[in-house]
Amino acid sequence: QVELVESGGGTVQAGASLRLSCAASGLLFSSFAIGWFRQAPGKERELVAVISGDSLYKYYGDSVIGRLDIARDNAKSTASMRLDLTTPSDTAVYYCAATTSRYARKPDLYDFWGPGTRVTVSS
Repeated sequence: QVELVESGGGTVQAGASLRLSCAASGLLFSSFAIGWFRQAPGKERELVAVISGDSLYKYYGDSVIGRLDIARDNAKSTASMRLDLTTPSDTAVYYCAATTSRYARKPDLYDFWGPGTRVTVSS
């Protein structure tokens, strides 16, 4: 059974850094690209970033370019993201998801999803 679990959510002050982790089990982790998505209240799910299975390809969404760093550790089946200079507009539920597509940017191309972790950025 494949499982993805996000951790690290909570409340952060605007301007602080946000660190999230994604732990995976039940899949050959290195064969899957990991995407980070977020969904703010009343808004559609937004792609934040993608990292390929070999970490050679990284994509960052326009709203986080220059503020976000993503990484993965295939030996530990984990992925992580660090978002700097947070603002209240970064408030959302953040999800990690896995796909066999190397460059997937659309949510419907992802095979497995975590339950999400809520992040609130206070001003």
